[in-house]
Amino acid sequence: MLRLGSNFLRRTLASSNRQRDWFARCITGSASNPALSIWRRKKEMGKEGLIVAKELKRLQSNPVRFDRFMKSHVSRLLKSDLLAVLAEFQRQDLVFLCIKLYDVVRKEIWYRPDMFFYRDMLFMLARNKKVDEAKRVWQDLKREGVLFDQHTFGDIMRAFLDSGLPSEAMDIYDEMRQSPDPPLSLPYRVILKGLIPYPELREKVKDDFLELFPDMVVYDPPEDLFEDQEWRRENEED
Repeated sequence: MLRLGSNFLRRTLASSNRQRDWFARCITGSASNPALSIWRRKKEMGKEGLIVAKELKRLQSNPVRFDRFMKSHVSRLLKSDLLAVLAEFQRQDLVFLCIKLYDVVRKEIWYRPDMFFYRDMLFMLARNKKVDEAKRVWQDLKREGVLFDQHTFGDIMRAFLDSGLPSEAMDIYDEMRQSPDPPLSLPYRVILKGLIPYPELREKVKDDFLELFPDMVVYDPPEDLFEDQEWRRENEED
């Protein structure tokens, strides 16, 4: 009887240990494999990626050799290297090469439409004032059903405003207003700050902000700051 009780106790403890180990693996797994976009993770370039990046920069002025190299080498890159090379080209504002790799990534079997993938491309294109390319990327993300959250909308719009592209920024604002994502006050404040050089556009967004958040206050800059910004913009256009 004592032996039977001892065996039962051992089995109970073993089962308890297995459950504890399983639970620990779940916790560890969720921590080591966070549910984050691959585009938000640190991108380290391997040796093959470094070689490909160097050759692409060298061959971009030779269309025939460039296309041949794209087919023979870029298509064989590991996912981690491909992402790292694209991120590096974005950092260096190499628009032509970024667009080429953007097209490659979207054809990969592992590719999934991703907000951060498109956000990074739009940031780079805004910095370089590439309006046509940005419109193309925007159409791609809409076809793929990618939805930006309100904070990302605000950041992208601010990137276009900081690059002196208010018309394109307001197109994005119209998309933001139609988004099913509930409006948040902070992105609007980011946008209003970026719109200081454009008083008329700022008034439009300010009216929307006060309609959406009637209990909040918008602190306007002094009127002479608007005049100074207008004077600077006119000088830049001249």
